[in-house]
Amino acid sequence: MNLNYRNMLNPEEKKLNEIFESKFYCPQRFAEEIEKLVHNSKEMKYVDAIIHFCEENNLDVESVPKLISKPLKEKIKVEAMENNLLKRTSYSKLPL
Repeated sequence: MNLNYRNMLNPEEKKLNEIFESKFYCPQRFAEEIEKLVHNSKEMKYVDAIIHFCEENNLDVESVPKLISKPLKEKIKVEAMENNLLKRTSYSKLPL
């Protein structure tokens, strides 16, 4: 039986979780915010979006690594390889 934890919460606990998630950033919410910035501004890269987000929300850039999800980390890595900032691990590339 696969139950989602959030579905098991009563309405008061759900509301409290929503407030908590709106005040504090989790990796999923952080990734969503960064994706919005990148997609809304076509010339903004992922690293630029992270720095911009930190400046706008008074977050310390040094606290960001624990908020970066694996998919976001991969996108940053691909971007760095395209800009020759990282050594390419392979020359095959999947479209994003």
